[in-house]
Amino acid sequence: MIHKMRTRRDDQQWILDLALNMRGRVQNFERDEPETPKRAHNYRMLPKMWREAAEHHEALGRRAQARGFLATATEHYDHAIEAYRMAQHPIFYDDHPVKIRLHRKLSEMVDRRAECAAYPIERVEVPFDDGKTISCLLHLLPDRRRAPCILYVPGMDQTKEVFPRASHNVAIPRGFHVLAMDGPGQGSSNMQKIRAVKDSYERAGAAVIDYLRGRKEIDSTKIAIYGISMGSYWSLRLASYDHRMAAVVSGVACFNPNNTIFTQSSPRFKQMFMYMAGTDDEEAFDEMARTMTVRGYVDKIQCPTLLVAGEFDPLCPLEDAIEVYEALATPKELWVIENQFHPLWKLPNLGALDCHEYVLDWLSVTLGTGLSKAHRRIAYVGQHGDGPFGDCEWTPPVGPGQAYF
Repeated sequence: MIHKMRTRRDDQQWILDLALNMRGRVQNFERDEPETPKRAHNYRMLPKMWREAAEHHEALGRRAQARGFLATATEHYDHAIEAYRMAQHPIFYDDHPVKIRLHRKLSEMVDRRAECAAYPIERVEVPFDDGKTISCLLHLLPDRRRAPCILYVPGMDQTKEVFPRASHNVAIPRGFHVLAMDGPGQGSSNMQKIRAVKDSYERAGAAVIDYLRGRKEIDSTKIAIYGISMGSYWSLRLASYDHRMAAVVSGVACFNPNNTIFTQSSPRFKQMFMYMAGTDDEEAFDEMARTMTVRGYVDKIQCPTLLVAGEFDPLCPLEDAIEVYEALATPKELWVIENQFHPLWKLPNLGALDCHEYVLDWLSVTLGTGLSKAHRRIAYVGQHGDGPFGDCEWTPPVGPGQAYF
């Protein structure tokens, strides 16, 4: 298999390798902390670095499981899952033997974790195009009671294994089941060559909702969508396409991928998405990418909607977030996280918590007592404030289409 340049932006690989070598970050370079388990000197080292970390956690998890220390084993398997996921992820080639082997190890760790977890985790295969399936993980409340369910839509660099973590499932104390899906172009869908093209994600999401509505544990009137990063785009498009959900949260904003992600941000995003779309034809991809926007779609959404964006997210300029908020015709909120960028994890604005906990709290209210039809709110979540539910209402200094700084 010949390693070749796929896009005009691939000739910038040397600067990506330099940034990784110097900063320990694969992307989202605004963040300070490293994101690799060991110091990788270039991108081609990433699968090995992550595989070694995964193997260590796998060994520790197996030993803990054998001794009956199931809580410890669950946590190690969580880490092994994440590391094997990250090991296979940067291999952008169909049928690559290393990717296939690493993906199998990822699946094995998912099954081992399910043996140890304190609540039921089920594999779900939802029929999709031409006899293929959308692979999902269903995290059920321990007592399997009938309750609301969150459909988690991962980002471009995520898969169904990312959320929630079994050792710290933030949905359980809030009374939610969670189903996380590998949509077109993600995880197991890549192995099946289910491509992220046209309306494939909307159709896949609708098929998953069909499945959820047939589960006795799930209150079909209280299915919410929670999308992260590229999933923030897919979740809004899905909510405009299928009106059966009770609420949608679109966070870690990338509302209009046709704007910055494939042209101004790290070339790695375009490399990855061309693989997810199953094409080496850059001109054809560019034509498709021009249609990747929520403009002309969000006004069709009918359920309460929460948008969550970093104030200086390079993948979603704040004026884009304001434009989406203004276009929504439903009960709506926009949280602008002061001085933050794309990943909204370990935020000083939230006392070092991720955005997940606060998003699920918003869903608890929205699916519980509900929001008034006239609900409109923009919150500026200060770095040293009291969170998005405090006294932080904000009028942005710019409107749609006006550059924010």
